[in-house]
Amino acid sequence: MNVRTTAARLRGLARDAVRDAVRDVTVPTGPPPRLSRRARHADLVLALFFGVVTVHYGIDNIGVVVLRESPPGVVHVLARPSGFAGGAWMVSLAVVASGALAFRRRLPLAVLCVVTAATLATPQSVLRLTFYAYVLAVYSAAVYSPYRAATLVALPVSVVLVGTSGNAVTPIVPNEYIALLVLVPMAMAAVGVRTWKLRTDESRTRISALEREQAEALRRAVAHERARIARELHDVVTHNVSVMIIQAGAARTVMKTSPEQAGEALLAVEASGRSAMTELRHVMGLLTMAGEGEGRDAEAEPDGAPEEDLAPQPGLGQLDALVGRVRDAGLPVALTVTGAPRELPSGIGLAAYRVVQEALTNAVKHAAGATAAVTVAYGPDLLRVEVTDTGGRPGPGAAGGNGRGLIGLRERLAVYGGTLAAGARPAGGYRVEALIPLEAP
Repeated sequence: MNVRTTAARLRGLARDAVRDAVRDVTVPTGPPPRLSRRARHADLVLALFFGVVTVHYGIDNIGVVVLRESPPGVVHVLARPSGFAGGAWMVSLAVVASGALAFRRRLPLAVLCVVTAATLATPQSVLRLTFYAYVLAVYSAAVYSPYRAATLVALPVSVVLVGTSGNAVTPIVPNEYIALLVLVPMAMAAVGVRTWKLRTDESRTRISALEREQAEALRRAVAHERARIARELHDVVTHNVSVMIIQAGAARTVMKTSPEQAGEALLAVEASGRSAMTELRHVMGLLTMAGEGEGRDAEAEPDGAPEEDLAPQPGLGQLDALVGRVRDAGLPVALTVTGAPRELPSGIGLAAYRVVQEALTNAVKHAAGATAAVTVAYGPDLLRVEVTDTGGRPGPGAAGGNGRGLIGLRERLAVYGGTLAAGARPAGGYRVEALIPLEAP
């Protein structure tokens, strides 16, 4: 029973192996070549040329007797086909082998089989009649056949059959052309190697230029975003300085009549000054960028903002209004605040607000029909802002993004030593998390 089971298994494995081999041979590994009209015409002209030359060779050698001495002292008499039947046979072989070349790019394997059969049927004394067509058929099968597995089997078999069918007495190529037959492929190979090297160098140059262009585009995007951040931080500092001026003027006015109110105003001046100095420490590295922050006019606003607008930028206190606007746009958003909220430097509050704003904007654009959640966690020395969505279909504006949003957020957070992590969630949707270090209260 075990022997029968083993034999049945072996037969099953053999059938599977044969079926797989047949499938590999019959299934193309690539698309068939698309030929233009010019290529088809070129193959037709080539077949016609080979036909004329080989038919003329066959007719010219009807009944010819050739004497060959090989080895020295031994003379061989080679009688080529004669009479009407011999001539018709040679002309038929020449027409079949040459005419098949008209389909060498459309049916390369079929052409190889036909020309191989014609070459094997050619008499030994006139092998040149079909051999040159055979060489071209082998080349065409190797280059154009989409059946790679079948080609790898057919080519060696065909070459072995034709190579062993000849003899030393009737060389296919005349002796005076053997050197040319060796040197021409070598020259063509050398030209091909040089052409390949030149194209490789050109491709490497194009890739290097493309990488430089991408690096330059990224550098410009980062520089543009840094300049925009610098302008926003400039607005924050300007607001603090304006408050200091107002409070100092109020303190000077009531200093004699109400010293207590004057003291409160001076305390406000001190607080605003400390906040402004904190912002300035964070932004100094950004403003020293060559060509971007140096020498910028304090009142210049390239984006068209009015010079008199000294209102502070939004912070975490405005998240409720932002979430409400996003809900009105059709995206359900849940806002959760954990920890003890406290006063933050204006720049940090602005950076956290921008993270939420950018993440919700992306959710509206790329996750229509999803729900989102915003979490703000106050820690002793760390502020964590997380925005997640459940995933959805791309909205109408999904294709219009330029990919600079995350670059800008990372640059903005880097000013304060913060980090940004963004990516797809394992359960679906997207997650953006910002971690911003805070000074101890």
